[in-house]
Amino acid sequence: MSTTLFSLAFGAGTQNREGAWLEVFYAQPMLKPSAEVVAAIAPILGYSEGNQAITFTTAQASQLAEALRNVDAAQAKLLTRLAESHKPLVATLLAEDAQLSSTPEAYLKLHLLSHRLVKPHGLNLAGIFPLLPNVAWTSQGAIDLAELAEHQLEARLRGELLEVFSVDKFPKMTDYVVPAGVRIADAARLRLGAYVGEGTTVMHEGFVNFNAGTEGPGMIEGRVSAGVFVGKGSDLGGGCSTMGTLSGGGNIVIKVGEGCLIGANAGIGIPLGDRNTVESGLYVTAGTKVKLLDENNQLVKVVKARDLAGQPDLLFRRNSETGAVECKTHKSAIELNEALHAHN
Repeated sequence: MSTTLFSLAFGAGTQNREGAWLEVFYAQPMLKPSAEVVAAIAPILGYSEGNQAITFTTAQASQLAEALRNVDAAQAKLLTRLAESHKPLVATLLAEDAQLSSTPEAYLKLHLLSHRLVKPHGLNLAGIFPLLPNVAWTSQGAIDLAELAEHQLEARLRGELLEVFSVDKFPKMTDYVVPAGVRIADAARLRLGAYVGEGTTVMHEGFVNFNAGTEGPGMIEGRVSAGVFVGKGSDLGGGCSTMGTLSGGGNIVIKVGEGCLIGANAGIGIPLGDRNTVESGLYVTAGTKVKLLDENNQLVKVVKARDLAGQPDLLFRRNSETGAVECKTHKSAIELNEALHAHN
């Protein structure tokens, strides 16, 4: 048996009446746990190889805690608490970062992102959507949609209200982890699987999808779509948009460099280099025709926005007289042509 794992976590979750997993909460997921930890727990769980989600009892939780007492005190303490659980328990062991095959595995990878153990695009998330059941997220936790009406009736008969916060495949990140050093004005706007870097503020209109996020520090008042990563010191203005890999961006990975500003109600469909600014209200897609201006405001050439992807120190604006999209730079015409040819 190999004692090398990509990731390991012990969790408590929710199952429907058929025993299918709806969600799993991992308080302390581990990335690349030590060989000593793996060797200590494998015999108790009956683990030998591969990627597995293994259910275990409260009695086994106590055994696992004892086995880890002198190996990993933090995990031993967690398992001592899990031994008191009234919810189903699961140990998820990933030998490699392969395509997902179970709901507990999917939740573990989302936890790894939101615990800031792995950055967006650092995990294989292939096949995640079929493994995340569409769930009613309520004041009593996750409920299978087929069982929701009965739960609502039972609550009413007890004189209570079962509040449904959302019906979605992804829960709120903050119900699972609140990363250190962040401000979040509306917790419903961040999905589990978001990577929110220290120093990030997400205001009410901000949104961060799974497998997306911020390096921090930064101010997010717009949408960070799936697959998008925002560099340090960059601000997204109110209502602005970043085109994600799930919403029209295709396979182009949209990255916002360091020290950028995307104005209110603006948007990007290209990766931005460092210190780029996009004027409020301007949406720059990959095919947008852009008039490239040099340091003296003279036209160098007309290019597609994709040709400027990743270039530093650019200002995208719309000419209020002609309506043309312009890109202002601090470079000479010769320097701009050299940069464009290097990019091609």
